[in-house]
Amino acid sequence: MVTRLYDGMRRVDLTGKAMRPSDSVSQEQFTVSMSHLLKGNSEEKSLVILKMISATECPVKAREVQKFTEDLVGSVVHVLNYRQELRGWTQKRGPGPPSRVQVLAAQLFSEMDLRGGEKILGPQQLDCECDRATIEDWVFRAPHVATFLSVVIHRGFLLLCSSLDLTTLVPECHVDQERVFESILDVLSVIYINSHLRREQQGRWHLLFSSELHGHSFAQLCGHITHRGPCVLLLEDHDGQVFGGFASCSWEVRPQFQGDDACFLFSIYPRMAVYTSTGYNDHYMYLNHGQQTIPNGLGMGGQHSYFGLWIDVDFGKGHSKAKPKCTTYNSPQLSAQENFSFKKMEVWAVGDSSGSQQAKSSKSILDVDPEAQALLEISGRSRHSEGLRDVPEDE
Repeated sequence: MVTRLYDGMRRVDLTGKAMRPSDSVSQEQFTVSMSHLLKGNSEEKSLVILKMISATECPVKAREVQKFTEDLVGSVVHVLNYRQELRGWTQKRGPGPPSRVQVLAAQLFSEMDLRGGEKILGPQQLDCECDRATIEDWVFRAPHVATFLSVVIHRGFLLLCSSLDLTTLVPECHVDQERVFESILDVLSVIYINSHLRREQQGRWHLLFSSELHGHSFAQLCGHITHRGPCVLLLEDHDGQVFGGFASCSWEVRPQFQGDDACFLFSIYPRMAVYTSTGYNDHYMYLNHGQQTIPNGLGMGGQHSYFGLWIDVDFGKGHSKAKPKCTTYNSPQLSAQENFSFKKMEVWAVGDSSGSQQAKSSKSILDVDPEAQALLEISGRSRHSEGLRDVPEDE
């Protein structure tokens, strides 16, 4: 990206006449380029980006834009790592190609529309030409392109004072364990999922449950995630695919569907994509245990026995059924196999208020021990002290 930025600046034509680029960058070229990239609109950004991609006059080939995108994503990871701003997350490689850099780059690149609204769906379209209007539309559609350029310039070169707030890009990673813990997620995966959350949820992720730390137990899962606010759930199946869902409301053990249309399903590896509510039904979230006539487990989207994402009470097993798509989220099959087994599962509370309901609303031991509370609910027994509490003091 250093070479691309240098080439882009020296190719900026300030005279309005086509001239051969010089070997040096004038102060005016530098100022105009930085102004366009950091403060400009989509049209101004696209002008410099085109010059960073190719020395020839536009249009450029789609494969050149693809390579630029991979270079950009890779440079962001390098800068964040070098500046020690990964905020507790790691760099992670998948079980094989493609790399996580290539996966996120492919997602950004997929936002590009060719003339007539045609998508780039395969290698045969990489020789298609992308003119300035195409690049301008792409920069508008994929705001991460401009954000990543800002990260590279501000954090990479430390050239200019920055108003860029990394807390909305990379949330803090909080794990309440002394043991070494390696998440399924890497920094690029977190950046991608975090961008689909509300702003107040983007600053901090707190680990609620990990099958590696807390055991392969559905009761443990229920105990750690119920009544904890919005959270991200993810799985890695035995084929190496990573996928999950965002629950916009607290999980509760009950035999009805719950949640709202802010929930979504997503895929992380081998592709990145988010699948949002279709409005077809309200089957956003489901968590049940101890029933004999209806399914016991955790589900998101679809319907009983045919969920877009399902974790069975027989922990370690699940399914992702979508023929052709999940009715609730319009998602495809997320796992490699329709009926899958998984290696790892994690649930992360998002935002700063996770767990605050328990700390503020009661003095019962059940409220500070979510596992005990969930197990009591699962057994169908009432909480006799519920109506006997003291009124909480104002803080």
